[in-house]
Amino acid sequence: MSDLDELRQRRLAQLAAQQQGQQERVLQERFKAEEVNQQIKLIIHQIMTPDARERLGNLRIARPDFARQVEILLIQLYQTGKIPGKIDDELLKSILVKISGQKRETKIVK
Repeated sequence: MSDLDELRQRRLAQLAAQQQGQQERVLQERFKAEEVNQQIKLIIHQIMTPDARERLGNLRIARPDFARQVEILLIQLYQTGKIPGKIDDELLKSILVKISGQKRETKIVK
């Protein structure tokens, strides 16, 4: 019986160590993701005007995945020098139109 108890204790210790290792990995991944998010926010703040950031924020509320893709694209365009100066609202609108492929416009006829 003592051998069986000893094996159980060893196995429980192994499982606890594995679980702790998994928790540490999850925390590291979350930390890395949060760090990336902070870096993207900082860059976006530097390269965009307040109006454009507001539009991007509204887009993030409606379509978070698409907004992330737009943020990454804007950063890449800015870093490669294809966008000189800060990105204003009009430039952001034109980029969004090109990315989405079609412009959605609602007309109300009386």
